[in-house]
Amino acid sequence: MDILKLVDTQKIIGWRRHLHMHPEVSFKEFETTEYIAQQIAKYPGVEVFRPAKTGLVAVLKGGKPGKTIGLRADIDALPITEEVDLPFASKNPGVMHACGHDCHTAMLLGALDVLHRQKDELKGTVKFIFQHAEEHPPGGALEIVNSGLLDDVEAFYGSHVFVDAPPGEVRAAVGPVTANADVFAINIQGVGTHAALPEKGIDTLLVGTEIVRALHTIIARNVSAFDNAVLTIGTFKAGNAHNIIPDTAEILGTVRTTTQEVREAIVKRINDIVNGICAAYGATAEIDYTYGYDAVNNHGGLCDYFAHIVTAALPHVTIEKLEPMMGGEDFSAYSKIAPALFATIGVGPKEGEFFQAHHPKFCVDEDGLPIGTAIYAAFALHAEQIGSFEKAN
Repeated sequence: MDILKLVDTQKIIGWRRHLHMHPEVSFKEFETTEYIAQQIAKYPGVEVFRPAKTGLVAVLKGGKPGKTIGLRADIDALPITEEVDLPFASKNPGVMHACGHDCHTAMLLGALDVLHRQKDELKGTVKFIFQHAEEHPPGGALEIVNSGLLDDVEAFYGSHVFVDAPPGEVRAAVGPVTANADVFAINIQGVGTHAALPEKGIDTLLVGTEIVRALHTIIARNVSAFDNAVLTIGTFKAGNAHNIIPDTAEILGTVRTTTQEVREAIVKRINDIVNGICAAYGATAEIDYTYGYDAVNNHGGLCDYFAHIVTAALPHVTIEKLEPMMGGEDFSAYSKIAPALFATIGVGPKEGEFFQAHHPKFCVDEDGLPIGTAIYAAFALHAEQIGSFEKAN
């Protein structure tokens, strides 16, 4: 079966462009959710469930017995002002689909369209997960996972469009493909004073500067060169006048790792550095370290299945190796239920400059979307070939 011939490209592009024009940020995707529900209502027999305030899960039961498969797309946008001159540019000021979630949603709707037409031959059940709030920890995946609605799913598949690959190029790999993504906040307390009397105070700007400098040594001096890890300081705030030594300072940052061992070692080192420097200067600090999304670990057996069905259903498509990324993805939450696989679909412009995700000039080549749709559909259509895997990676 040539699945690409079953894909309605014009529908997918239409859905994607509507979504692009009407972006909504995490946990506020109310109109987006309603639009998705309206489109699904056009397919008789598809049940819709709302496990959270936004986002939804649509369930299509096939005409024959088989496995239960979960297909996931994220639906939220980012608080970014769009700088791309498109006829379907964002109509919501300061909000933009700058990460391709409009593409993911349209591709998954396209897969529902394909599978609904094949439902009599479909073996098993497909749960289409239109997930909210991927961009904002704690993320929407945990809400859906904790709802129990997906407890019977035997394998999950999700994908992400990538502009650094040509349209339609598919990438996947076994093992970690994204990072543990954590955030931290350090609030330093000192003693404020007049700038002319520094001896009367405890300068939190100075203390904070020492902490920022020292934190940047952790990766270079406390993590093996053979381990992947990133520590970035994104915000450092102290003081608001030229002649006042500030009594407080705030440092915000993120840590990205691919193993739990390195993750915990960095947490300990952050605490040691902050407390040690504060003690040396007579300041105090509160450290709020938040464990964010776990790394996405692709299941080996599921990756083999994926390669087989992509080759069979889309013989002109080759699967390249997906190199580990240090970005975060809450798709990892689904692997707490069943084996999961995460792949990327190329949507890079065929010529000219391109801009990475989360950039105000982010733009995709829609020629890659039918491939992404076909893979979603193929993953479900051939689910009987999936082996019996353990319920965790």
